[in-house]
Amino acid sequence: MTVFSAEAVAEATSTRQHLHANPELKYEEHATADLVATRLRDLGYAVTTGLAETGVVAVLDTGRPGPTIAFRADMDALPIVEETGLLYASRNPGKMHACGHDGHTASLLLAARGLAGIHDRLCGQVKLLFQPAEEGGLGAARMIEAGALNGVDAIYGYHNRPGYPLGRVFAKTGPAMGGSTLYDVTISGKGGHASRPDLAIDPIFVGTAVVQGLQSVISRRLSPLESGVVTVTQFHGGNSHNIIPVAAKLSINTRDGSPAAYELIDRELRRVVAQICEAHGAVATVEQQMRIPPVVNNADETDFTVATAIEIYGADQAGRIDTLPTMGAEDFAFYLERVPGCFFFVGNGEDGAYLHHPLYNYRDEILPVAAGMFLAIAERRLGHAVSN
Repeated sequence: MTVFSAEAVAEATSTRQHLHANPELKYEEHATADLVATRLRDLGYAVTTGLAETGVVAVLDTGRPGPTIAFRADMDALPIVEETGLLYASRNPGKMHACGHDGHTASLLLAARGLAGIHDRLCGQVKLLFQPAEEGGLGAARMIEAGALNGVDAIYGYHNRPGYPLGRVFAKTGPAMGGSTLYDVTISGKGGHASRPDLAIDPIFVGTAVVQGLQSVISRRLSPLESGVVTVTQFHGGNSHNIIPVAAKLSINTRDGSPAAYELIDRELRRVVAQICEAHGAVATVEQQMRIPPVVNNADETDFTVATAIEIYGADQAGRIDTLPTMGAEDFAFYLERVPGCFFFVGNGEDGAYLHHPLYNYRDEILPVAAGMFLAIAERRLGHAVSN
C-alpha cells in the first residue's frame, strides 16, 4: 500500500481547504493556477501555464526512454451559495467547490510530490494536467486543442463519489458516466390577444405539448436496456398578461449512457419537437449548444486500474462496478476519445450531501487514497519499463 508522510498529507489537506475557501469559476481559476504552478516548479517539474486560458501542464521527465502517461485534475468551482458552515467555507459569495475539484487538485499535487520522490525509479514521462472549466466550459476539449495531450500514451483521472464507502476505489469498463447535450428550442407561432386564441398560434400551448411529448423519447423510443434522460430546464414565453406571444423558448438537457443512445435521443427529440409544432401550425428551431460525450473507459486500462487498486488497498476497499454510477457528465470523455485510459471513482462516504449541493464537502480522508492511485499507476506503468 502506498503511504505518504503525515507532513505531506497535512500539506495536501491544508491546500484542499485553502482552495475550498477560495473557489473560482470556469476560466477564472487564476489564483488556483498560480498556486498549482508554484508548487510544481518547486518540486522540479517543467511547467507550462495559460493553456485554455487558465490551465496548467507539468512534465516530469525521467530522462530515460519510456511511455508518457498523464494524470488530470479539474480546478473550477460552481455558482452555488455554500451552506456548510465550515471554518474554511467559501469566502467568495455565490461561488462554491460543490463538486470536489478542490480535492481533485489537492490530491494530484500530493501525487506530484510523491512522483518527484521516485522519479529515479521510473522511465518515460509523467504529464500532470490541471484543467479549467470542467463545469460546462468544455475545458478538456480546449486543453487538447492547446496540445496538452500531445505525446500521451494513456491518461487517468478520478472523481469523488458521494453515496459510496469512504475511500473505496472502483471503476467501470466502457461507458462509466453519461453524455450530456444542451439544446435551445424556439417555437414560433402567431401572436394575438388573449381573448381570441383562435386568431393566433399560441407557442406556449404548443410548448406544453412539446414538454409532454418529449417524455416519449425515453419511455417509448429508447431501449429499456439503455440509459437516457430528457429534461426541460427552462420555458420562457410572453411578457404581458393579455397577449399571446409570437414565440416561446425552451432549454433542454439530455443525458445518455452510450453513443448509440445519444444518436437515438438526438434524432427522436428533433422529430418530436418538429412534428408537434407542425401539427399545431407552429415552426420549431432546434439548436444544439453543447455536447459532452459519455466517459468510455478502455477495457485494458480499466482492468489495469482495478487490479492496481485491489493490490494496494485490498479487495474490501477496491473493485469493479458494472452499472453506471451516475448519469452526470464529465468532460474527461474528450481525453478518452483521443487516447486509452481510465476514469475511476473514490467513495466520498455514504452520508453527506451529493455533488452540486450547497451542503456538499470533499472528505480530506480520501486525499491520500486518490494520490496513492496516481502514484501506484505511475510505478506500475513506468517502473515496468525500467526492466525492458
